[in-house]
Amino acid sequence: MPDSLIAKIENSALFNQGFMTTELIAASILDMKFHELTEVQDLDVDAFEKQQMDAIGLMPEILPRYRSTNFSHIFNGGYSAGYYAYTWAEVLDKDAFNYFKSSGDLFNPELAASFRKNCLQECGNDEGMVQYRKFRGQDPDYEPYLKARGLK
Repeated sequence: MPDSLIAKIENSALFNQGFMTTELIAASILDMKFHELTEVQDLDVDAFEKQQMDAIGLMPEILPRYRSTNFSHIFNGGYSAGYYAYTWAEVLDKDAFNYFKSSGDLFNPELAASFRKNCLQECGNDEGMVQYRKFRGQDPDYEPYLKARGLK
């Protein structure tokens, strides 16, 4: 297979990533805003959604991944303002992989042992970010996430 065709196939995975990332983040913000409400009596859900999306400057051509009236799993599915976790988990994934890659050895046994100890074995010992920092030695970098999505 020619290299040019391989490049086209690889680049096709980046198609529409800006749109997809924006709709995911918009849905995450909307989820958080719903869970910040202290009074929900007589709430106009459509008006609330529009107000929140206008507040972040979301253009009308992009809607949150789920419209509020079809987003019920964030309330009765155990998410409890945790929809953002999809995106955050991907940031951590890309950062951790990049950390291994930058060590010069994807199978670096020292890094693997640190990841296993801090992120898997002792994950309940402290807040997740505290444990991740013990593994990584710093806060996660979002640049690998942006690069993987073709946004950087």
